[in-house]
Amino acid sequence: MRTPEPHPDDILTNPGENGLDSVVAPDAGVGAGTEILVLEPRATLKLRKCRVQVTAGPDEGRSIVSDKERLRCGAHPTNDLVLAEDRTASRHHFEILNTERGWLLVDLNSTNGTFLEGRRVERAYLSAGAVVRAGSSVLSFTPIDEEVTVEPDREGELGGMVGQSVHMRQVFALIKKIAPLDVSVIIGGETGTGKELVARAIHERSSRGKGPLVVLDCGAIPPHLIESELFGHEKGAFTGAVTERPGAFERAHGGTIFLDELGELRLDLQPKLLRVLENREVRRVGGNDVLSVDCRVIAATNRDLVKEIAAGHFREDLFFRLSVIHLQLPPLRERREDIPLILSRALADPEVLARHGRKHISPEALALLMAYAWPGNVRELVNVLSHVLAFSEGEEVLPEHLPARVRGQARELPLPFNEHLTFKDAKEQLLENFEREYITRVLSRCEGNLSRAARESGLHRKSIERLVKKYQLDAKGMKPR
Repeated sequence: MRTPEPHPDDILTNPGENGLDSVVAPDAGVGAGTEILVLEPRATLKLRKCRVQVTAGPDEGRSIVSDKERLRCGAHPTNDLVLAEDRTASRHHFEILNTERGWLLVDLNSTNGTFLEGRRVERAYLSAGAVVRAGSSVLSFTPIDEEVTVEPDREGELGGMVGQSVHMRQVFALIKKIAPLDVSVIIGGETGTGKELVARAIHERSSRGKGPLVVLDCGAIPPHLIESELFGHEKGAFTGAVTERPGAFERAHGGTIFLDELGELRLDLQPKLLRVLENREVRRVGGNDVLSVDCRVIAATNRDLVKEIAAGHFREDLFFRLSVIHLQLPPLRERREDIPLILSRALADPEVLARHGRKHISPEALALLMAYAWPGNVRELVNVLSHVLAFSEGEEVLPEHLPARVRGQARELPLPFNEHLTFKDAKEQLLENFEREYITRVLSRCEGNLSRAARESGLHRKSIERLVKKYQLDAKGMKPR
């Protein structure tokens, strides 16, 4: 099997090679079509679907509505839209790809060609109302775009992640919406924010959840081995290849491949990865056979890929192919309110209890942990806790048990309390200041809507009403800051 050579009359040449930029408006800019899900109190998820209907021919009346990343049409029963009665249609005649630059029609090396608006094409973008002919069948194409508002999830945990903050409950809600879509996802976020946990949660809740999840860290593999790790190799392909080995894409067949640290992938390998994504085929290093692969692709990076593209370090076409959905994770410093919950869950872990016994964090130590900036995010927090448990004695974790960097930075960010009051009064004042400021910010963001504020804060509406009354707040007059 081989990829057909471009035809001179193609409307669009292979976007993986050199023709994609010609169809983009000059002012479109990198990422103009990418849906980046920013974690606001509510997110809008754009669901892209399409309808393909046979309007003339032996199978007239057949139709399909699809939200899949690719829709195949032909005479074989395994196609999404089957032209069962059309004897002139090829087994797999054409497919329509849901790409970030639009719906891409691709002829699958059919016997008698695929025609768009009367013109034979190999690859071309479709517009609303486009007319396609395959064999004796005429088909119409209609894009269907839906917008779904995603409210923060009510649960405070998902897939090994915990968090009651609006940010994390929004992540949990988006995972549940994204998982069934079977489209490519890029997960962005700083080191230690939990990108692999998000990928696993998406995989486990998808239609591929019973299939394999293959994790490949593009930044941890030596440059000379990354190609064989991705695509596999045959025996004798290079020095040390004493046996054949299937690559990550082969092993992920029927499931999901998670490409961690995608931004570290060598520039010369990026076109090869793009061709695999476009054609769903791999050729092992040192091999001649082309192998079909079917897997969902989830990638993660701590780099700003838009800046990497501008610097010439990452291919724009690969970015567009992968980022059908781009989910950005928040750093821990932007959801400090989750720190106590993360710590309590970690301390309640059966393995931790068996090894260290029951422990609790003192208020003073917790204040230091809450004030620290956590450049390594949740991973650093968990590592600090492991350090503390290993070197602290007794049931209580005290400030002196914490690493110097946590104590040092936290002292530069003092909590606003009056040390001249008694401990009890100072603590009560600190709590009241927090309650007043927190509820004021939430209500301002929700424009005074008590029900929405209750949903986003995870509190009962009556609790919101009680706090409004306690601090004599004018909820109706509140506007976003």
